[in-house]
Amino acid sequence: MKDRVRTALRWLLAVAYGYAGWAHLARPAPFLAITPPWVPQPELVVAVTGVAEILGAIGLMIPRLRKAAGWGLALYALCVWPANVHHALANIAIGGETLSWWYHGPRLALQPAIIWWALWASGAVEWPFKVRKT
Repeated sequence: MKDRVRTALRWLLAVAYGYAGWAHLARPAPFLAITPPWVPQPELVVAVTGVAEILGAIGLMIPRLRKAAGWGLALYALCVWPANVHHALANIAIGGETLSWWYHGPRLALQPAIIWWALWASGAVEWPFKVRKT
């Protein structure tokens, strides 16, 4: 059962990151808008993050690359957290619309779960499901 759940979550994560990566490359404007002003060369950073998401999604599907992809996507999610914080605190409009704290609050609070998801779905970690032997 655990293997089926892990496989399903891995596929879901790969689809989500694959789509997000494509969106970064095809429609960078929303991602540029939420990039903190201290980030150098924001156009390049958004493009590179899009490529990283796509490569991470592909890596999740290749058994010998899976754990490395999980660690890479976990690190990626940690690195883009400042953009999510900036988006929330600066109340940046995307497409003329701002999002409320009903979106930002859960999004920011769930970032650690997204990091864990990449690690667990890739098999990089077993926590909290591994039974400890005594």
